[in-house]
Amino acid sequence: MRINKYISETGIYPRRETDRLLAAGRITINGLPCEKGAEVEPGDIVAVDGELLAAVDREPVYLALNKPIGITCTSSREVKGNIIDFVGYPSRIFAIGRLDKQSEGLILLTNDGAIVNQMMRSEYGHEKEYAVTVDKLVTDEFLQRMAAGVEILGTRTKPCETSRISETEFRIVLTQGLNLQIRRMCKELGYRVLRLERIRIMNISLSGLERGQWRHLEQDELAELHGMLSNAQAPLQP
Repeated sequence: MRINKYISETGIYPRRETDRLLAAGRITINGLPCEKGAEVEPGDIVAVDGELLAAVDREPVYLALNKPIGITCTSSREVKGNIIDFVGYPSRIFAIGRLDKQSEGLILLTNDGAIVNQMMRSEYGHEKEYAVTVDKLVTDEFLQRMAAGVEILGTRTKPCETSRISETEFRIVLTQGLNLQIRRMCKELGYRVLRLERIRIMNISLSGLERGQWRHLEQDELAELHGMLSNAQAPLQP
């Protein structure tokens, strides 16, 4: 089994973090630093920073957190205000995706590396919904231009859903996750984001979860989420 898949299936590190550890030479097989495509054979000893790593039988954990502003979505414990220390869960977990430090709202955490890889595949168009407050009147033209796609980061954002909540607040549903996407889109159209809150990820809602609190996903939520992931298909390319 390739080292990336082996470590991902232990549920300790998601695939992207594994790649960073490999690039830094922090993962070894039988005491020797390994590369991204290395194979793990039965009986091999895998370690991260000298700490032995092995798949363990454990209950999968799936949490929903209402992240406050100021918390950083990183597993690096040396970062002040990191999300892992904030949650304080008794076993190792990591965030699924990111929500920038100045934004708040729903983020999911787990020890299931497989579900992270499924949910982070942008080509499957998993929905994320946000409530956004801006510094100007939300006009019909603004909503239409946001929905049609905006040129940022050398590309045009995918078409999305938008609707007005109040004079200066709107709702937006994205199916992609470019860096600071909503803030950059608004800035390109002459608006400044004052508050950004994620209120839904696929079928998981922020409803009823106070800021700073977390909860375990309900079994029916989890079953629906797994069903959506297993049925997801990438769109056909023209």
